[in-house]
Amino acid sequence: MNKTDIYKRLYKDYSKKYLDKIILSAFFSILVAGSTSAIAWLLDPAIKKLFIEKDQSLIFFIPLMIIFAFTTKGLSLYYAKATMIGVGESIKKKLQFDMVNTLVGTDTQIIDKKHSGKFISNLTYDVTHITNLLSNAILTLFKDSLTLIGLLFVMFLQNWKLALISIVLIPFASISARTLGKRINKVATEAQQKSGFLTTYLVELFKNHKLIKIFQKEEYEKDRADKHLNQLKEKNQKIQTVFVRMSPIMETLTGIMIAILIFYSGKLMAKDELDINNFFSFLAAMMLAYQPVRALSTLNMVLNQGLSAASRILPI
Repeated sequence: MNKTDIYKRLYKDYSKKYLDKIILSAFFSILVAGSTSAIAWLLDPAIKKLFIEKDQSLIFFIPLMIIFAFTTKGLSLYYAKATMIGVGESIKKKLQFDMVNTLVGTDTQIIDKKHSGKFISNLTYDVTHITNLLSNAILTLFKDSLTLIGLLFVMFLQNWKLALISIVLIPFASISARTLGKRINKVATEAQQKSGFLTTYLVELFKNHKLIKIFQKEEYEKDRADKHLNQLKEKNQKIQTVFVRMSPIMETLTGIMIAILIFYSGKLMAKDELDINNFFSFLAAMMLAYQPVRALSTLNMVLNQGLSAASRILPI
């Protein structure tokens, strides 16, 4: 199955039923994006009116609006995540039931060709990654894309020249994520295979535990268990290591971005093309944009992991 077929099948058989809840989560994501952008924008009038002009008329209003913006963001983020958690667990249950239903009714020869441990691995390991694809990835796509758009709007509102510099560096994160995503796909497949081998071994171990005692093979089985567990540990460690590789890349890009912005902002302030209140509002928007850019940069890896798992489960 190619990626398009997998997406169509996952939507038609699993996500479509929960479309209303996904839309509700998208609505809360819009509130998250709006409130996050408002937080950055409010620094502009706060610095200008309260600190530069020393206007006391907004001394209560602006702090209250900041509290309101943060509260709205927190509650909206909670309801968006809680909604998608419910969707994810419902889809997970349906995937597992459909697979069990198929296996119970299928021909015994088909079952015999593949050890039960492999099917158990599909039901646990693979289903979890598909659930992440259909819940966490969808939420990240809505929430962080909208938040990034809102913050970019604030950045352009404060100074379009600085905003353009910031946008130029974003594609570098996407290129890095795309490269790491391919790596994730390969390692995730290998990890699933090792998980299947481990489950197969455990099924056989518990089924034949009396024979192990009779022939005194405890130490032999301990060595075998250690080998299987070590192989799975190494593959899972590789997956997590690939994910965290984005951290030094993003930190370096952020450092370069801030350095360039401070340098260029100093030039603009010297020419009276940028006020201090605009700069702080822009800087806040840019720093808040770090999280959605980072989340979106790792989204490709989550998608690849979920698609890899779906390509193994859906044919069953």
